[in-house]
Amino acid sequence: MKTFLVISGDSITDFDLTAAIAFHKQNKSKATLILTRVPNPIEFGVVITDQEGRISRFLEKPSSSEIFSDTVNTGTYILEPEVLEYLPANIECDFSKDLFPLLLAKDEPMYGYIAQGYWCDVGHLDAYRQAQYDALDGKVQLDYAYKQVSHELWVGQNTYIDQTAVIETPVVIGDNCRIGARVQIEAGTVIGDNVTIGADANLKRPIVWNGAFIGEEVALSACVISRGTRVDRRAQVLEAAVVGSLSTVGEEAQISPGVRVWPSKKIESGAVLNINLIWGNTAQRNLFGQRGVQGLANIDITPEFAVKLGSAYGSTLKPGSKVTVSRDQRNVSRMVTRSLIAGLMSVGIDIQNLDATAIPIARTVIPTMSVAGGIHVRVHPDRPDYILVEFMDAKGINITKALEKKIEGAYFKEDMRRALIHEIGDVSYPSQVMDRYCTAFEKLLHVHTLRNSRAKVVIDYVYAVSGAVLPQMLDKFGADAVVLNASVNKSAMSITDREGLLTQLGHVVEALKANFGVQVSANGEQLILVDESGYPIRGETLTALMVDMILTANPRGTVVVPVHASSAIEQVARRHDGRVIRTKANPTALMEACQKNSNVVLGGSGETGFIFPQLHPGFDAMFCIAKIIEMLTIQERSLAAGAIGIAPCNSQNLYNTLPVDCQRCFDALPWWKLTHAQNLELIDGVKICQPYDDSWLLVLPDASEPLVHLYANSNDREWVDETVRNYRTRVQTFVERQQEYQPAEV
Repeated sequence: MKTFLVISGDSITDFDLTAAIAFHKQNKSKATLILTRVPNPIEFGVVITDQEGRISRFLEKPSSSEIFSDTVNTGTYILEPEVLEYLPANIECDFSKDLFPLLLAKDEPMYGYIAQGYWCDVGHLDAYRQAQYDALDGKVQLDYAYKQVSHELWVGQNTYIDQTAVIETPVVIGDNCRIGARVQIEAGTVIGDNVTIGADANLKRPIVWNGAFIGEEVALSACVISRGTRVDRRAQVLEAAVVGSLSTVGEEAQISPGVRVWPSKKIESGAVLNINLIWGNTAQRNLFGQRGVQGLANIDITPEFAVKLGSAYGSTLKPGSKVTVSRDQRNVSRMVTRSLIAGLMSVGIDIQNLDATAIPIARTVIPTMSVAGGIHVRVHPDRPDYILVEFMDAKGINITKALEKKIEGAYFKEDMRRALIHEIGDVSYPSQVMDRYCTAFEKLLHVHTLRNSRAKVVIDYVYAVSGAVLPQMLDKFGADAVVLNASVNKSAMSITDREGLLTQLGHVVEALKANFGVQVSANGEQLILVDESGYPIRGETLTALMVDMILTANPRGTVVVPVHASSAIEQVARRHDGRVIRTKANPTALMEACQKNSNVVLGGSGETGFIFPQLHPGFDAMFCIAKIIEMLTIQERSLAAGAIGIAPCNSQNLYNTLPVDCQRCFDALPWWKLTHAQNLELIDGVKICQPYDDSWLLVLPDASEPLVHLYANSNDREWVDETVRNYRTRVQTFVERQQEYQPAEV
């Protein structure tokens, strides 16, 4: 075996290795290290030699007090084969840490050759960019793969550059590229093969890899755009940012300086990305969706994200303000809650920690605690892999869109204050929280009726925290309650598992001849009833049934439902001279309407739950159970009989979704232009009403996703089917036409 070379793969150099080999042979060295002089050796391994060049000492990445030389190890070695005998077989070893110190201890001849020329250790992204700029400036001798067409301008084959483009040299442009009209390319820019640059783009020293697409009016500044990445119209990627391969940066999005985007990620149109996008799939331009902030647990909603979110929310409040923080019993919710608390404390906010608490309890006590608002963290009711973070105001109502935008502004602009050390927030744990809820709960019930009802109820708590509250209440009122799955489980249940428990609940109700059963979910907010025959009652039927029972007890009362609820609600209300108020299809709108309007006795949505505004402004399945026992007793009725007598039996409510691909077009579409009908309601989306009956169709764009929901309501099933088919086609055609009007991309 002959003398051999070892060369580090992450270095760029033009050293004369022939001279180094001659030095090695002349000194009969066993190992010669190629060295170079650098201004700041702290990041490298320092090598100290004597006057003849023989190595006397190694310092691996020394501190400033240990630096006695500016010659560093470049990772290039000339070795004699016998040095390998010092390395043990089948054991991983390092030249610098293991072999060379051993040779030094054995007094084997080792020399350092100080080479002249360029050397760069591309160990981090700043060094990678600097090496590109150094090559263009001629600081290192490199061979270019492209023809030099003018002074310091290299252009590949079959590349088209519009005559109006302005290029400052030095610049490299690869093969098969297309440079659009009025493109500005500054000196230091590197463009790979098969790259398209749209008109009016501004490139200030970016490094663009093969196959990238850069849209019109895009601004790139000293960043790295990796292979196959798409950067859409008017997007900005700023200094030192890196966008991984096959990613997409949406229109008018901005990637802030130094941010790193891992491969195959999507940045939504208009988003401002201030943190690295590593695990999630998408960076959104909005934090808040239909209700609160939601995302994949420990992927989108991480501890780092939660700390920043807490800081952003706290920065919208006055220093020294107090907020409550509560959660469900899941471990991931505890993790997110603690991170939120850290962020809130860092901006000088005091915490009233309610710990693991059902959300109806949190909403009840917030108005009594002199706090500015509250946060509740839980596993999403419909997605066991998602976390939902809800923000409440001082009344316990979900915060307004205006405050959501204020929090988003602080988050994306990183406009968070920092409290001085003596201003850091405090954490306290208030007592008697459950007692306050129980007191308010009891005041709104006919307790004597409950104690004499002799009702038997089977309640499935689905292993949630509400199971620690309601059994005490029902026992206090003397109700005969059979409890299922009341222990607290720290793992979230899937929808399939919950449906299995619902079937089990029906069997238990039927076997015990109970008056009814109920499954409580969503941390005490939602419920599904099971009648005495074991049949589940949910959705529109449950909403209409609750409205019927409440208005029977409170004639001429007002009920609040979302715009998409069945017209059966109006039919039931007419029987009792009641009034129906329709709201936008989001929980906050429902809560606000229940508080603002007079004589409201119930707010209801089959998907979300029921609001009893006299108790607190949110949804409460626990109070609803007690109220149902009371009303069934007073009204001497059963659930099965009540369900048969309500209008949803004769009403159809059909739900469809239509996917839309263009998010930017989707957000601002003039949906009212879909129809020339006179009877329109524009509460939320576009509701097209028939003039002489309760039939209607609702076109409702989704608040979070690029979807259009179609709801149709009528006693005539054929009308429902035909109308939905008709409007599905009309909506699709309408969206496609709107997209045609968007400016075309190069």
